Amino acid sequence: MADNDNVIGQEQIKNFINQTAETGKISHAYIICGEKGSGRREIAGSFATAIKCDPSEVVTLIPEKTTSIGVEDIRRKVNNEAVIKPLKGERKVFIIPDADTMTEQAQNALLKTIEEPPAYVVIILIVENINALLPTILSRCVQLNMRPLSEAVITEYLINNVHIPDYLAESSAVFSQGNIGKAVRYATEGDFIKTREEVIRLLKTLDSKKVDDFIDIIKRIREEKYNISDYLDIMILWYRDVLLYKAVKDTASVIFREETRYIMEEAKVRSYENIEACIKAIDKAKLRIRANVNIDVTLELLFLQLKEIY
Repeated sequence: MADNDNVIGQEQIKNFINQTAETGKISHAYIICGEKGSGRREIAGSFATAIKCDPSEVVTLIPEKTTSIGVEDIRRKVNNEAVIKPLKGERKVFIIPDADTMTEQAQNALLKTIEEPPAYVVIILIVENINALLPTILSRCVQLNMRPLSEAVITEYLINNVHIPDYLAESSAVFSQGNIGKAVRYATEGDFIKTREEVIRLLKTLDSKKVDDFIDIIKRIREEKYNISDYLDIMILWYRDVLLYKAVKDTASVIFREETRYIMEEAKVRSYENIEACIKAIDKAKLRIRANVNIDVTLELLFLQLKEIY
C-alpha cells in the first residue's frame, strides 16, 4: 500500500496507485494532469514510493530556463541518467514538473527513452495542459486526471490542518474551485482578499472607465504586487457567476455571494454571447502572460476589450 496520507482526496488515483503496486503491472510512463496546487507532485511522490523507488533514486527535473524545458534538459537529466541503474530500491523514477512546457525537440528526445526504457525506469509527467504534449507521447503514457475536491473536504482540511477560522475556510474553499493548494494560499495570504476586492471594484465600474483609468489601475496592480494569475482567475469566476445565474436563475451556486444582487442585474442585461466573449478575452490574456507577453500591455488590452464587449 502507498503512503497517501499527504494527499487530500483523489481517491480514484490513490486506489489506482495501490492496485498498480499490488499487481506489479507498472507502465514506463505516466501523465498526471491537473491544475497547479491540486496535489500533483504529492501524487507523483506517493506513486514513486509505492512502486519501490528509494527516495534517493527519484529524479525531479529542474530545467535550465524557467519558461520551458529544452532538449538538452531531457538529454542530460533524463536520457543520460536513465542508463544508470538504481543503487537502492527496485526502480528509478523521473518526475518532470511542467512537462507541458517541453519544446517539441525535448518531447522527441524524451520519446526515445519512453519507447525503449530500461526495465527499472518510470517516467512521470506532470502537466496542466495535456494538449501541449505530442500525440506520440500521449499514446505511450497512462493518464491520471486530478479531480476538484468538494468544498466540504477543503473546508474541513483548512479548519483542522491549517487552523483557519470557519468563515475564512468556507470562503477560501468556495473560491478555490476544488483546488486545495489555492485554498490554502487564499486562506493564509491576506493579499487574496485585497485582490478580490480590487477586481470587484473594477468589474462593477468597467463601463465608466477610460484609458487613463486603466493605466492607473495597472499601476496600482504593480504597486500592490497583486498576483496576476489570481487577478485573472477572479475575473473569470465573476463572469462565470453571471453566466451561471443567467442559465439557471439560482443563486445557490454563486461564488460572489456578497454580490448576488449585482450578479443578478448583470445577468439580466448581458447576453450569453457577451458573457462568453468576456471569459474568452480573459483566457486569452492568461495565455499571453504565460507566453511572457508584457503584462502591462496585456492587461490594458484586456480591460479595453472588456469595456468594448460591455
